[in-house]
Amino acid sequence: MAPSFDWWGKDSHRGTPVVVKMENPNWSMVELEVPSEGDFLNTDSPSRLGRDKSRNKNAKQLTWVLLLRAHKAAGCLTSIATAMVTLGSAIKRRIHSGRTDIETTDIDRENENPTVKTRFYTFIKIFLWLSVFLLGFEVAAYFKGWHFGAPHLQLQYLLAMPFGFQDIFDSLYSQWVLFRVEYVAPPTQFLANACIVLFLIQSIDRLVLSLGCFWIRLKNIKPVPKQDAVADLESGENGFFPMVLVQIPMCNEKEVYQQSIAAVCNLDWPKSKILIQVLDDSDDPSTRLLIKEEVNKWQQEGAHILYRHRVIRDGYKAGNLKSAMNCSYVKDYEFVAIFDADFQPTPDFLKRTVPHFKGNEDLGLVQARWSFVNKDENLLTRLQNINLAFHFEVEQQVNGIFINFFGFNGTAGVWRIKALEDSGGWLERTTVEDMDIAVRAHLHGWKFIFLNDVECQCELPESYEAYRKQQHRWHSGPMQLFRLCLPAIIRSKVYIFSNTLLKS
Repeated sequence: MAPSFDWWGKDSHRGTPVVVKMENPNWSMVELEVPSEGDFLNTDSPSRLGRDKSRNKNAKQLTWVLLLRAHKAAGCLTSIATAMVTLGSAIKRRIHSGRTDIETTDIDRENENPTVKTRFYTFIKIFLWLSVFLLGFEVAAYFKGWHFGAPHLQLQYLLAMPFGFQDIFDSLYSQWVLFRVEYVAPPTQFLANACIVLFLIQSIDRLVLSLGCFWIRLKNIKPVPKQDAVADLESGENGFFPMVLVQIPMCNEKEVYQQSIAAVCNLDWPKSKILIQVLDDSDDPSTRLLIKEEVNKWQQEGAHILYRHRVIRDGYKAGNLKSAMNCSYVKDYEFVAIFDADFQPTPDFLKRTVPHFKGNEDLGLVQARWSFVNKDENLLTRLQNINLAFHFEVEQQVNGIFINFFGFNGTAGVWRIKALEDSGGWLERTTVEDMDIAVRAHLHGWKFIFLNDVECQCELPESYEAYRKQQHRWHSGPMQLFRLCLPAIIRSKVYIFSNTLLKS
């Protein structure tokens, strides 16, 4: 006789145990059992009451599971709604205040036309609201089954129906689709094609630059000064030591002013042939006092250094440099080296850069490479180091070798003062005064040299906020400069290839 099994007995295990944790403090951790297959079988059995009791128990457990899932879904929707409301409020505050970035300079505020600004931000608000409305329109159409490319597309059916059989939504959507086909799709496709063309141009540019860098490495090409200039430096005080003006523009640089002033005062150059200008635009009285005391300390140690402070900070860095170049004693100097407050040149910096000017009367700028003391501080500094390493190693070096032109980096460079004066000097018309003076100098026929083996130490922004502010300063003016310089670029006649300054 075959043994009988009590499938519905108390000792048998029904289903898989599931542990459910409720986040609501009113609930506790309970153990639920998922119903087994036998619980849903509708067969006659002597233990009919046990099955009914088990079904009631499992039905209650399933109800708790569904309530738990509903609770989690509600919490997720609440979080998403809160985030969207917060984002919308932030965007509304920014647009209402008429700003898209907190780093708007006083020059930009003075040059802004209030009427144009109001119209511009009104257009932005209208565009945002229209985009939200059309997005909702498309979502509603999607749930009605009107999908482009779907087998059951109803567009042709809607257009063929008489207007009386269409509801208002169907009619509006059909007209909107026709409008997109006629007026929205062509310009969108044109913009997409333009983006593809620009991407291909940039890719070809990067490829050519990379091949140029490989060729430079393969042939060991680099700018070298003439032998007589090097021999003059080694001959002592009577050698090639022209008058050099060193400028350190700074503004509220309380953390780094000591290092930069000390590094510049330790430059290996005859004291009678060098003058250091500390151009302080600080508006903090305590910072001004500290910088002035540091300058006085180095003056007592024999350094030829001066402290200058402007009460009216017109033009920011460009205005600061322009004001310093207007001093009467500047006419006695032939070259000017510029270092930002966070840069620390090595003692032999001038001896490795100034000799390139001897015998090259058309050379206007010698630019050194930046090196970073905190490049391994965090992920942000490592990424910046990779980006700037490509900029100096590839872009600056290749352009300097093959066309003798590149953008001045604003610091760690030596200018021929005659080149600055011939190009119109420092102008406050843009926030990228370094790029502005470089373009104007090149259009006047001056050539540039980039020294990849001469480095000047500085620091990278370690926080995102500092990095964002730096990038805003670097990218806020190029388009304005392009608009200002485009006519001069078109009228100019610049020789592209010139290797007269190179020696393999």
